[in-house]
Amino acid sequence: MENPETTLKIATAGEALIDLIGRPDGLFDPCLGGSVFNFTRAMARQQIGTLYLNPLSGDRFGRRLAQALAADGVQLARPEPVPQPTSLAVVALSEAGHPDYAFYRQGVADRAVSAEGLMRSCDAAPTLEMVCSGCLALAPEDAQIYLPWLAACRQAGKTVVVDANLRPSVMPDMAAYRRHVLAALQLADVIKASDEDLGHLGIAGSTPLEQAKNLLAGTNAHLMALTLGGEGACLLTRGGQVWRAREAAPVKVVDTVGAGDCFLAGLLTAVLLEKDLVLAQLADAPARRIVSHALASATLCVMQRGCVPPSRDEVLARMRDFPCQLTAETSV
Repeated sequence: MENPETTLKIATAGEALIDLIGRPDGLFDPCLGGSVFNFTRAMARQQIGTLYLNPLSGDRFGRRLAQALAADGVQLARPEPVPQPTSLAVVALSEAGHPDYAFYRQGVADRAVSAEGLMRSCDAAPTLEMVCSGCLALAPEDAQIYLPWLAACRQAGKTVVVDANLRPSVMPDMAAYRRHVLAALQLADVIKASDEDLGHLGIAGSTPLEQAKNLLAGTNAHLMALTLGGEGACLLTRGGQVWRAREAAPVKVVDTVGAGDCFLAGLLTAVLLEKDLVLAQLADAPARRIVSHALASATLCVMQRGCVPPSRDEVLARMRDFPCQLTAETSV
């Protein structure tokens, strides 16, 4: 699927790996994955010029990852393969289709990066408007890479997006992990988190929405997206506005792998498509378009096995044929 948009709008940084997904017979299916990898493909499939900043391995898995990115129209900042092996994740699915992960990421290709190298790649793409990172890039041991890069990007005037997307089961020091994730969120203009992420972070509040409001108030971000699984999602602004979106009819969920990544890609695609949008002054009409686009993108993902990001045309068709329920819960 070739991406017709050649002007680079967003750069992504973080993991690209192979998900070994468990089957009922005890065997594993190798699938291309990693939250940032999935998100990167999802952006390109929605016809947004996308630059992936991390290197990929020259091994068989790395070549598959590179081929998939290229097929979707993603540009590689480091097209030459590196000798380190590809990261692996062993994924077990619950009866409800929710994934549980175990990662193998020591001395791997996608971690062979530096803050200076990431910034050089961004500087070489002057049309970039936005950068995005999250998930495993928020591990404390990589703090010296991603935090300085995010800070430099924000200082350079780019919109910084951070996806909390916590993986607490594979972080040995949860306190250090929380501190690092919260430090990254301080550098964001746009935050995406799930209700589970907020619980892992220990954010105060009796409901996920109250927790989200408290998290947003404690950062410098203008906008936050809160995903609520089958209950839909909310879009919040610093000014106290909240829009809630949920599917109008039940959706048959095959599994939820990549749903959050496709949600974020849909949200940022809609943001980039809005003309003269000011995140700090988000009006009702564009907010509704943005959260609807994000929810439709996630819904199309969960209706298939594994992460299969939808195209922009598929998302727009779902928004037209199956409009979601939208409410503005508070306003200013």
